[in-house]
Formats: sequence, structure tokens, C-alpha cells
Amino acid sequence: MTFTRVARNSGTDWKTRRFFIAMDPSSPRQEEKLEAAVRAAWLYYVAGNTQHEIAQKLKISRPTAQRLVALAVERGLVKVRVYHKVASCLELAIALRQRYNLLVCNVVPVNVDSGDQVLRKIAVAAAQVMESYVGEVDPKVIALGSGQTIKAVVGELNNFERPHHRVLSLVGAIGRDGASNPYDVALQAAEKIGSKCFLLPAPLLADSVEERKQWCRHRLYKVVEELSTKADVAFVGIGDIGEGCPLYRDGFITSEEVNELISAGAIGEHVGWAYNDKGEPVRDAVQERVTSIQLPRPLRKPVIAFAGGEHKSKAVLGALRGHWINGLVTDETCARAVLSAE
Repeated sequence: MTFTRVARNSGTDWKTRRFFIAMDPSSPRQEEKLEAAVRAAWLYYVAGNTQHEIAQKLKISRPTAQRLVALAVERGLVKVRVYHKVASCLELAIALRQRYNLLVCNVVPVNVDSGDQVLRKIAVAAAQVMESYVGEVDPKVIALGSGQTIKAVVGELNNFERPHHRVLSLVGAIGRDGASNPYDVALQAAEKIGSKCFLLPAPLLADSVEERKQWCRHRLYKVVEELSTKADVAFVGIGDIGEGCPLYRDGFITSEEVNELISAGAIGEHVGWAYNDKGEPVRDAVQERVTSIQLPRPLRKPVIAFAGGEHKSKAVLGALRGHWINGLVTDETCARAVLSAE
């Protein structure tokens, strides 16, 4: 913060002197008032005094102290500049929001952070975004993807009593080995807000196209699918496609299937649906077996993605280009990489 006051009688800067003369044509009383305003502003913004403390130190009333601080701001005697990294993050968020016409965009700062530390920062910021929707009193249908980031976000979510909400999972609740999907957090989210939960009764990837049809024809699958068309908001993760990618690491697809997706041009996915660097859906044998509920495009409701790290920047960029999402919470490293790629 910078406070500048130039005496009206100073002969060192005639431009500044002329400015003050124009503002205050040779009025000693007004000059004294400006000086008092500078003192009050300094005590408030620099010394951190309350208005009551300022009043005591300057021997004036509290309302007068308040007016003097306001006068200093009005006359441009107080100059505030934000140098913290958060300022650059705000600029990145604005740039992303404008370029991709996003409803929501938050960018968290990173320093020399580990992957877990970046994940925690994103989770905290994303939980605030999620709460802005979940916290509403009117009944809502909330759709959730799955993944490590979504799980971390739900972990940061505050408890609400929203029994009229309904939470549903867009991703099959069954893993490749028959075990429950450890990153399907719809039930955990529903428990936090005291609402009913609807799980998708299918594996993320069926063994064959015919088996996929059987899963998707099931009555309970149809219930969740129908409910997804009424979703007021969806929160999803973004996964990259490559060696050691989340779908492989979490046991949903094999290394051979990863290679198939890469050969077909896949660079990213959300809720199991893969796309290329232009955001176009990938057409291959693996995708024909995905059972996840695919949200329609163009998007009619908020679909907000939570993802970070430079290694996910291509996947995030593909999701933005393909209009798979219209909201994003990420970190500044990923945001810079996305913006510089265009």
C-alpha cells in the first residue's frame, strides 16, 4: 500500500502542485482536512487501528474518523496494490472464464507444493463451490463423477441438512474385480447432506458390448439414468489418458486398453468417456463398453470439473475445447499450461 501526499506549496513538482490547486484552490482549511485524512488512512490501512482507536489518537469523534478515511480513498490518497500470487490466480481465472465462457472458474495458487498439497488446495476451493449449490434450500438433483479429486472435495464438504436433495452417481459403482468403486463418493456426499443417494448398478466398463446393453437395460440403471436428466448441477473429475493413468491405476482398464485409447487419439476422459485433443469423442472398442451416464451436449446445466497438475493440462484443455464442462476449479500451473497451449 502506498500513501502519497504532496504539499501544495512544494515547488519540486508543478504538475502535482497544479493537481492539488485544482482540487483545492488555496484553502488552508481544506489542506488541513486532507492532512488529517492522510493520518487517519495511515493509521487504518498501515497501522491496523480500528476507527475507535483512530478517533482516540487524533482526538476526534468516531464518525469523523470514518469520514476522514473515506475522504482519503475518495481523493486518491490511498493506493492499494495486491502483489500476492492470488492476484495472478484471479487473472488466470478471468482469462479462462472469458476464453471458454465458463460459469465458474477458480484457480488456486501453488508454490513448491507436493501433489498431495495441490490436491488439498483444489479440494478446499472446490468444496466451497460445491457448497454454493448443495447449500441451497430448494430441492436439488446433484450428479457426481468419481475419482481421487472428487473424493478429496467431498471430504472437505461441510455437513448440511438437505433431505430434499437427491445425489446420484454418473459412474458405475462396481470395479473390474467386482469390488465397489473406492472413488464413487455419491453415498458419502449424500450422508453429509442427509439426502437420498442413487448409485449406478453397473461396472464402469462392461466385458462386452452385449453385456453393456444388459447393464444399461436394467430397471435400476434406468431409474438413475432418468434422474440424471433432471440434474441441477454435476461435479466431475478430469482424467488424463496415458501410461499409469487413473483409469488404469484404479483397476478399471488394462494396459492394453490404455494403448487402444492412445492409438485412437485419446488424451483425457471424464466419467469414463474419452476425447481427443480437440475435445471430440474417441470412437473405439473400449468406449463401446463404457456404462457411465454421458451428460448431453450442449450443456444445459452447470457441469463443474475439479482437476489440477500440469500433467492434466492437456486433458483439461480437451474438456474445455469439447464443451464437456462449463465450470472449472484448478491450480495455477495447470491454468497457465492450458492458456499457453492455445
